[in-house]
Amino acid sequence: MERRHAMMARCWQAVCCTVWAAWFVLGIPPAMAQQSTASTRAGAQLHAAPSPAAAARRIEHLRHERDVRDVRHVHDVRHVWYVRHVWYVGHVRHVRYIRHVRYVRDTRHLRDARVHPAVRRVVRPVARAAWPTSGALARALDAQSAYVVDVDTGAVLLSKQADVVRPIASLTKLMLASVVLDAHQPMQQVIAITTADIDTLKWSASRLEPGMRFTRIELLRLALMSSENRAAHALARAYPGGVGACVAAMNRKARELGMLHTVYQDPTGLNPADRSTAEDLARLANAAAHYPLIRAFSTDRGQEVRARGRVLAYRNTDHLVTDGWHLELQKTGFINEAGHCLILDGVLRRHHVVVVLLDDPRPYSDFADAEHIRDWLGDFNG
Repeated sequence: MERRHAMMARCWQAVCCTVWAAWFVLGIPPAMAQQSTASTRAGAQLHAAPSPAAAARRIEHLRHERDVRDVRHVHDVRHVWYVRHVWYVGHVRHVRYIRHVRYVRDTRHLRDARVHPAVRRVVRPVARAAWPTSGALARALDAQSAYVVDVDTGAVLLSKQADVVRPIASLTKLMLASVVLDAHQPMQQVIAITTADIDTLKWSASRLEPGMRFTRIELLRLALMSSENRAAHALARAYPGGVGACVAAMNRKARELGMLHTVYQDPTGLNPADRSTAEDLARLANAAAHYPLIRAFSTDRGQEVRARGRVLAYRNTDHLVTDGWHLELQKTGFINEAGHCLILDGVLRRHHVVVVLLDDPRPYSDFADAEHIRDWLGDFNG
């Protein structure tokens, strides 16, 4: 029995070995062979050479991707270079501007410390017959009223309708600054801009928004240098007694200075009812020049102030302060009723003079008239 079982096991082992050998020698079974043949055909179709049109489209696609990648790379490089260039140029200009402002501030401080303003000027009677006026120059000027007086001698060098009463626009701010400084209020006191400071007469533009807060000295600088109307109105509103008391003080000081033809109705000059003559304004310029802050702020080239986390950059409305003119005081003004107005106090061609120009008809014509007067003073023999 045991011999039979052993023989059957050996037979079964032989059959299995035979089948395995046949599989190894002859190949895989038919079903698997069919499946392998189908997979081989699919792979062959997948990896077969594409048609010429498909190959061309593939090459064009690859070229397009390469061109886009190269263009983006060049654009990124140029953008980085441009940003770095703009930052460098802006940084250099800012450094130069800060150095210039410090130099001008220090220079003016030394000048004011060495020369006391009350001793620098002496108001003398006007000697009209000391120097003859130039009728030809007066007729050539575009300004309807012109007045040039020598500060040292009081002699009138040029007069053209100097006694005619006209609107004076923002020249009013010189008187406003004078009465504000006469009040001796704290210059570091903070004043907030409100809706009451918005101009509803001319609707003039301003970057000072309600809610912004500035010190009195910052508002005074903006009013004199860049003729900022909301800053001027805020100064008058913060005056003891308010805007009405400030305007009354301006009229009272005008009478004290002998400005008999001058009337103020508004502290900014936007109201055409603010009227004066060229002769009266020459007296105002002579009196305002006694204040070091008015001289410094009116001839300042530019200033930056901070409000609500922003930096507001302002420039002087008179470009003559940057054109080699030796000015100690200046003020510009314009409304439609007054035309272009200008006050200059400085040394022109070796003559220390006050120049008043009212009602120039065109933009920059007041500066052109000032140039003509300076050239005439260079040839003048007094």
